[in-house]
Amino acid sequence: MRYLAIDLGDKRTGFASGDDVVGIVQPLAVVEAPTRELQLKASLRTIDEYGPNRVVIGLPYNMDGSEGPRAKLVREFAAELAARLPRFPRVDISFQDERLSSFAAEERLARTGRTHGEKKALRDALAACAILEDHLRALRGDAIGGAMDDGAVTDGDESDGDEDHDDTDGDDR
Repeated sequence: MRYLAIDLGDKRTGFASGDDVVGIVQPLAVVEAPTRELQLKASLRTIDEYGPNRVVIGLPYNMDGSEGPRAKLVREFAAELAARLPRFPRVDISFQDERLSSFAAEERLARTGRTHGEKKALRDALAACAILEDHLRALRGDAIGGAMDDGAVTDGDESDGDEDHDDTDGDDR
């Protein structure tokens, strides 16, 4: 199965792709998308280009495991995305806990020798990689928490959504 992961932020949206056959996940792009409409257009364009079977969207839980207002925005975004997916009838949408995905991206970027601007350009795509890696690990059963298919949006049916990103590490996403 081919996957596309989305890490939504207030200003930038990161994308990563991978599959469950070889398990390789790679960053694709970071798109400046400060509005929901731009996020939707960028997501649909990326879905069209990479042809995933499933879109995995990072769901920003609070550190105590509860869903805050940002998670609600993400679920609303996913519902809007699903409503626009009829032209992609075989694409499912599910969620993955994205707590610490930005931290994982920062860890990967530390000591790379890249400038601040270069790191900023990669951060959100690497966060999307972390989201997808966690999702694939959970599907294999070797991750704490498991894959999150509760409230998943499937085959263009509206259910839950996604839009913004609970960015607790202080960057400007």
